Amino acid sequence: MKKTQLLLIACFLITVFAKAQMPTKNELQKKESELKKEIAELTGKLGSYKGRTEISIREAATIQRKIEAREELVNNINKQVRSIDETIYQNERDIYRMNKEMGVLKTQYAQNLVFAYKNRSSYQYLNFLFSATSFNDALKRMTYLKSYRKLRETQVDNIVKTQNLLQQKMGSLAANKQEQTVTLQNQQVELQNLEKDKKEKDRIVSELKSQEKQISAQLKRKEKQSQAIRDAIVAIIRRGEAEAAHKEKIIKSKEVADAKKIKGQQVKIVAITKINTKSPAATSKLFTSTSKTSETTAYKTNEKNTGKLELIDKVEIESRKFELRHLKWPSNGPVIIPFGKYNAGGQMIGYSEGVEIAIPEGSNVACVADGKVSFAGDVNGEQVIIVKHGKYYTSYSHLSSLNVSKGQDVNAGTVLGKSGTGFDGQGSLYFMINNDKGIALNPKDWLRDR
Repeated sequence: MKKTQLLLIACFLITVFAKAQMPTKNELQKKESELKKEIAELTGKLGSYKGRTEISIREAATIQRKIEAREELVNNINKQVRSIDETIYQNERDIYRMNKEMGVLKTQYAQNLVFAYKNRSSYQYLNFLFSATSFNDALKRMTYLKSYRKLRETQVDNIVKTQNLLQQKMGSLAANKQEQTVTLQNQQVELQNLEKDKKEKDRIVSELKSQEKQISAQLKRKEKQSQAIRDAIVAIIRRGEAEAAHKEKIIKSKEVADAKKIKGQQVKIVAITKINTKSPAATSKLFTSTSKTSETTAYKTNEKNTGKLELIDKVEIESRKFELRHLKWPSNGPVIIPFGKYNAGGQMIGYSEGVEIAIPEGSNVACVADGKVSFAGDVNGEQVIIVKHGKYYTSYSHLSSLNVSKGQDVNAGTVLGKSGTGFDGQGSLYFMINNDKGIALNPKDWLRDR
């Protein structure tokens, strides 16, 4: 018995949890709109590649991302269908319940009408009142008659309200079924489009097979560039750590020297005091001078420590703001090469430590968060900007020009430079995020929804 009860409770909790996790209708529609927008951008980008004599990694990655977005869209529509089915089921249950309630209300009202009809004579009402044993009993009987009349009026109101609610539910059910039909038609269209996209991918992959050497060379070059940028970030991190350690060492050495100096002066005061007991004024003057020196040294030490704490606080604040994971995008445009492994055509697999965004050459490239420029210059033949955001670093490459310089403070939205072209000669931006260990992070987990 206990096992059965526990099983029922578990099933109930699982059902409640599943419903809580189910996205709302507005969330599903918003996601559908975002995916359709991305698919439209990717379709436009694929259209711009037509007429070229060579197929590139970019084209293969773009069609692959389009297929993934289309599959995500189909999955999103499936969730909408399930949500509509659940709403229809709930409305049908409500209609069934209301019909039962309506039947009960009508039965009760009919019984009251029959009773009222059988006792419709005024004599019977008067007889009911005058047969009271006392004045208070008569008042109670009058109150009962009024309540009985009120009950019939309430029953009529309940029947009318239930009928109205029932009509509303039936209207909602009809609208749900219409929405279900439209959504299923949309689902069928997207499934057909998905098949077309897969055929297009097969065509591109087939053409890429004849360019396997060139594609492999491009992949190696891309990976080499990612490695060079990561090495530059690691070098910046190591240099920063070394500089911080050197400054800390200097501060500590100065503090030790100052402490020795103060101690030496204090020893000197004690010695002079013992010898020159007959000249308290001279001793007082020496003591005052030594105290001022000690206070000045202590003030300078405190000032340095305050500056150090302010620097630590700034790093912590920038890190926490960055960790909110609501960063601005560095540019508008579809992501054509995602983070991590991606299919570059056929059996060829590429690996990206960032994302490549397709944008026209000469477009503005903006900083994603507040920070300080750690590097601006050439990395392995590419114009690159690296910005430090507390414990995190963002890098922007494939640039044609730079608008900022090393050491410059920048804000979210600051234009860092202009976009250039990728290894295939097409306009693009390569964007990376790394932590203070140099590990590459997936930008899509940190950038806000568009």
